[in-house]
Amino acid sequence: MKAKVQFLWTVFLSLILQTGLGYAIKWLALSKTPSVLALNQTQHCKQLEGLVSSQVQLCRSNLELMQTIVQAAREAMKTCRKAFSDMRWNCSSIERAPNYLLDLERGTRESAFVYALSAAAISHTIARACTTGDLPGCSCGPVPGETPGPGYRWGGCADNLNYGLLMGAKFSDAPMKLMHLHNSEVGRQALRASLEMKCKCHGVSGSCSIKTCWKGLQELRDVAQDLKTKYLSATKVMYRPMGNRKHLVPKDLDIRPVQDTELIYLQSSPDFCMKNEKVGSHGTQDR
Repeated sequence: MKAKVQFLWTVFLSLILQTGLGYAIKWLALSKTPSVLALNQTQHCKQLEGLVSSQVQLCRSNLELMQTIVQAAREAMKTCRKAFSDMRWNCSSIERAPNYLLDLERGTRESAFVYALSAAAISHTIARACTTGDLPGCSCGPVPGETPGPGYRWGGCADNLNYGLLMGAKFSDAPMKLMHLHNSEVGRQALRASLEMKCKCHGVSGSCSIKTCWKGLQELRDVAQDLKTKYLSATKVMYRPMGNRKHLVPKDLDIRPVQDTELIYLQSSPDFCMKNEKVGSHGTQDR
């Protein structure tokens, strides 16, 4: 009897969490925000498409961030389309935001990628905006504590990754459930891993006797390629109740826990070979 109740509870949780999951990335509809909308008054927040109530509140209290977040939505869409231009699923349905099709409304492998990429995109764009001076609330990233080595010195203006991660997560994670919080964190991990030392040469006649260096992020397209690799090896999971809490466990390999670095999904996707607009498949004919 206990096993039957546990099974029914697992099915119930899966049905809830497989339905309507795309609402937490509806903010990508900000990519369609008209350029004439200045976003300098709190009443403008209600005019923005795709925001849930908690994001509207964050908009009102962080107005200076909103133009950067609009840019992040545009970058996420463009980068997703580019990363999957050679695949059966080509990410074209992301442009339907906030009214997604089933490929992004359910807990699919494709939605896992979009959640991870959008989380990386918003933090990446905010971090870069700090560097360029476009945000009054932040500046360059901190100077690393380690010594850069002989002939090198820290200087320049580092991308402010810490601020980008903090504010990006505050906005994009606001309405999320467990699985998509996991995938969003995978996206931010990929962004952290892209932070690298960049240098500029100084010296007489281009001798490069001194190199001024700073920590900078790779381009978002490079982060997307890392996430695409994780998409191809994503793990299908299920929810398992343990006491009063729900845990994600691999569906076929439930002897091990879900890894923090892997993308996860609940529902298998169609093969996307045949055209089926309902599931977000445009088919492969003529492309």
